Amino acid sequence: MARTPATRSDIAPFYVMEVMRAAERREQQGEAVLHLEVGQPSTPAPEGVIAAAHEGLDRDLLGYTTATGLVALRRRVATHYRDWYGVEVDTESIMLTVGASGAFVAAFLAAFDAGNRVAVPSPGYPCYRNALTALGVEVVDIPTTMETRFQPTFEMLEQVGPVDGLVLGSPSNPTGTMLDHSRMGEVTRWCRDNGVWLVSDEIYHGITYDEAAPTALQYDRDAIVINSFSKYFSMTGWRLGWIVAPEALREALTRIGQNVTIAAPTLSQLGAIAAFDCHEELAHNITRYRGNREVLLAGLTAAGIDRLAPADGAFYVWACVDHLTDDSQVLCAEWLDSLSIATTPGIDFDPREGHRFVRFSFAGSTSDCVEAMRRLNEWVKRRMLS
Repeated sequence: MARTPATRSDIAPFYVMEVMRAAERREQQGEAVLHLEVGQPSTPAPEGVIAAAHEGLDRDLLGYTTATGLVALRRRVATHYRDWYGVEVDTESIMLTVGASGAFVAAFLAAFDAGNRVAVPSPGYPCYRNALTALGVEVVDIPTTMETRFQPTFEMLEQVGPVDGLVLGSPSNPTGTMLDHSRMGEVTRWCRDNGVWLVSDEIYHGITYDEAAPTALQYDRDAIVINSFSKYFSMTGWRLGWIVAPEALREALTRIGQNVTIAAPTLSQLGAIAAFDCHEELAHNITRYRGNREVLLAGLTAAGIDRLAPADGAFYVWACVDHLTDDSQVLCAEWLDSLSIATTPGIDFDPREGHRFVRFSFAGSTSDCVEAMRRLNEWVKRRMLS
């Protein structure tokens, strides 16, 4: 009898990784590619982090930590919440994880049983849906629109029906939109009043352009908050994230961590202790993102791609392109083939309406952003003349 994969593995691919693979093939053939698809900083980890990691290599055994992570790092995370948000967080509520991805899987395992219903707004980070589906959880889609700034409203939540959880990204990937204090208060209150676990994805905190993003912990201490050293701290490959967990889930998360990953990478934890002393260096990254954001907003608008999400934070522009195509995957493939610009089709983030949208990342260099907009404008002009 033939052996086959488990049905739970039948989940959608993460399409941006497929785009990255196609771009890599072109680069291996000697073609330079402008990377506006990848959602990671083009800068290295801060100098202080690298220095601390070198010291760890020289002096530390680099054995396992406990499942929840180094106490020294958890204390720094707790101090971070006090300094940035005015929220006192118990060190015991913090668990270091193998990236935010590991945090999501651990949180979903701890909070939800197979057959539970969890609401996820669209467009949204695809791995929410895919991980929940693989765990046997029913994903309840909440379609959002430009009019709601691609975030769920109280009215939408009221209409979603009985659910056990809500996963929310603010600032969001792919739209960059975020909830202000008023709307965050509404969402957390709705979850609390309805007995719904709120899983708040806050990995783009620190990368905002007008106002700082509120944390769900300012409104509900029982929210499950997930963050990462990947984005603001520019440490994607270090694979280190964290959960701030409500007391009811702490023991469950510890047991899951002990059995699934044992611990987050020790060297990454040693380096990350220094990350919170590097805000001045990291502020330069935000300045560059801000400039890149203006380049893309102006360049896309000039090219007639002017229905854009507000991009309050993160490093993405979510653009409606249905005047150019009815299949954003085909359009992105054409841009890669003819312009050597890598972008991400919206189907990654919204199975229903994503064919009408493209996500542009401005995490890379300013020169790449400028050149990509020049090529895109020329492409639009040629298309109009043909």
